[in-house]
Amino acid sequence: MRRLNILTWHTHGSYLYYLSQAPHDFHVLAKPGRPAGYGGRCGPFPFGPNVHEVPVEQARTRSFDCILFQEDHQWEKDQYEFLTPAQRALPRIYLEHDPPGISVTGGASPRQAWPTDTRHLVDDPNVLLVHVTPFNALMWDSGRTPTRVIEHGVTIPAGVRYAGDVERGLVITNHLARRGRRMGADLFSALRTELPLDLLGMAAHAFGGLGEIDHPALPAFIARYRFLFSPVRYSSLALSTLEAMMVGLPVVALATTEMATVVEHGVSGFAVTDTRQLAPCMLALLNDAGLARRLGEGARRTALDRFSIDRFSADWDAALRYVTA
Repeated sequence: MRRLNILTWHTHGSYLYYLSQAPHDFHVLAKPGRPAGYGGRCGPFPFGPNVHEVPVEQARTRSFDCILFQEDHQWEKDQYEFLTPAQRALPRIYLEHDPPGISVTGGASPRQAWPTDTRHLVDDPNVLLVHVTPFNALMWDSGRTPTRVIEHGVTIPAGVRYAGDVERGLVITNHLARRGRRMGADLFSALRTELPLDLLGMAAHAFGGLGEIDHPALPAFIARYRFLFSPVRYSSLALSTLEAMMVGLPVVALATTEMATVVEHGVSGFAVTDTRQLAPCMLALLNDAGLARRLGEGARRTALDRFSIDRFSADWDAALRYVTA
């Protein structure tokens, strides 16, 4: 059972860090200046010695066992620009991080195209398409491409546990102002006028938020907040939500996408579709520290049972060995 050499990209730093907990070597493409998607080992993540940086111009000279794609342009362009024909014939996995989007066609009477009718870019029976949630797999039309689901796995520093002494809620979303209604920018904007809510993430300052916290320091920072609020209407399951649950924060969320199966209403937080219920749920947690702690313990149990890093690493090990067998 030798270690495999996997070529991939720095698409989501925290996901790459958790992926690198699998017992293999990950070779990450890098460009000068480290533009988005080509950052190599960049960022605050405590990558281990099994994460190797590969300048794009050297990729053709390296030996790999598998190519792990994570974005469309990597599949459509990068593999032809940076890899040899022999490398492109290697076992391949496409990791799809998101659910399908909604588009509107042109014409005199534009017609809405439903997410459920969206065909995935990859249409190849010799490629494994990995979805990160069962909901995403349900929504995508994956065609003839074989699929499997590998749910997230997270870990937090030893000893970090929920305190909840800061009587405020916390939202963790990158570029919330720019990403708009889909990510719940309108809900956050409205609710923070009547409730104490803080925002963390990239470009949070543009929306009156606190800014960014480096990933290794995030669990200890969020542990003091009373609850986590996820205003997301339609997106993939956020790693930051699972990290907060692992710490022991109760979660207030919309019961949509995979979140509907992750937050059990009244057990690990509150999950609703009636937005009028959001404020009362948050007020209940702000006014009752005991309730918040009980629900936080339920959230932590869910995170430990369903989103452990050991299970995640084992699932990725199995998928990588399957395609390279």
